[in-house]
Amino acid sequence: MYCKMNLETKKGKLVIFSAPSGSGKTTLVHYIMSQLKNVEFSVSATSRPPRGKEVNGVDYFFMSVDDFKRKIENHEFIEWEEVYPGQLYGTLRSEVEKLRNDGKTVIFDVDVLGGLNIKKLYSSEALAVFVRPPSIAVLEERLRNRSTESEESIQKRLDRASYELSFEDRFDVVVINGDLEKSKNDSLQYVTDFIEH
Repeated sequence: MYCKMNLETKKGKLVIFSAPSGSGKTTLVHYIMSQLKNVEFSVSATSRPPRGKEVNGVDYFFMSVDDFKRKIENHEFIEWEEVYPGQLYGTLRSEVEKLRNDGKTVIFDVDVLGGLNIKKLYSSEALAVFVRPPSIAVLEERLRNRSTESEESIQKRLDRASYELSFEDRFDVVVINGDLEKSKNDSLQYVTDFIEH
């Protein structure tokens, strides 16, 4: 009588891209996803309203502050943070585990403290990449060129960026995003090496 082997799918790894807002992490995440198969984006949840053409379940899971807080109480997030007063962001445990159980590498585009929390939770199963702007002046220029935010919002983001830059040495690798092509190539190399080993 033959024994049927139970071939379990190997659990997927996690790749975390964190950076001050406007550093270009989203561009790098999209590039990596376009280059590698079996990499799935982790859609974050937020209590802020959609911007522009953002779609629920694609860009973010949009929810009310009350719903968000209920999920916090139920321990449904692997990380969450109140980035600005009344603006909560987080990563749903159920979404991450579903992808990992399918053998997918889960890629994150999260704020700095959220990235560190995920790294702490998953340790060697996660690669934490810090994307750094060449300078605060360049970051300010990028935020202004977006034309999506008020002056007050830009100032808030710049103040927060100075704080977030102090955490870069707690990440596995740092990508200085000055030359976009070099940043894309460096990021892809780091991620490929991590997934394959």
